[in-house]
Formats: sequence, C-alpha cells, structure tokens
Amino acid sequence: MPNRKLSPSGASVPVARENFRQRYDEIEKRRDALLARLNRLSAVAQAHPGHKRALKLLNESFRKAKLAQRIAVLQAASWLIEVLERIAVSL
Repeated sequence: MPNRKLSPSGASVPVARENFRQRYDEIEKRRDALLARLNRLSAVAQAHPGHKRALKLLNESFRKAKLAQRIAVLQAASWLIEVLERIAVSL
C-alpha cells in the first residue's frame, strides 16, 4: 500500500498525515512570514515594480489559488522577495 511504512520489524504502520486545518494554518504562517519580509524591505526595493507583484502574489493570487496551488504561489513570492532583497543590497 502506498501510504504505509514498514517498521523495523517489517510490520506495516500507517503514515500520520496532517489534516486540512493543520496544512491550511501552516501555509498561512508561511504567507505571514513572507509578508513580514516584504514589509522590511528598504524604500529602494519598495519602489521597484517587483514589490507590487510580490504583494499581488501574496494577496490576490494566493487567495484565488486552491490549497495545493498556494504552496507554489508562496515559492514564487519567496523567490521574488529574494530578488528584491538583493536589489536593495546592491543599490
């Protein structure tokens, strides 16, 4: 069975999965952390057009996406925030 792990004795043990609420809360925490990173950026980075796009990813796109797709939206926003942080350091 695909969702079973074998214990050291060879007996199968069911894998504990998080329920919907736990996954939802974890994704919301990640979103909050990314919003905090975005808000800590300098004025130079906040003036960049990518800042507005990152906000759109973390708010509008995030809310429209299904739970499974929200992880990909957060990854895209994280990448964009990293780029903005590098811009702020280089300028």
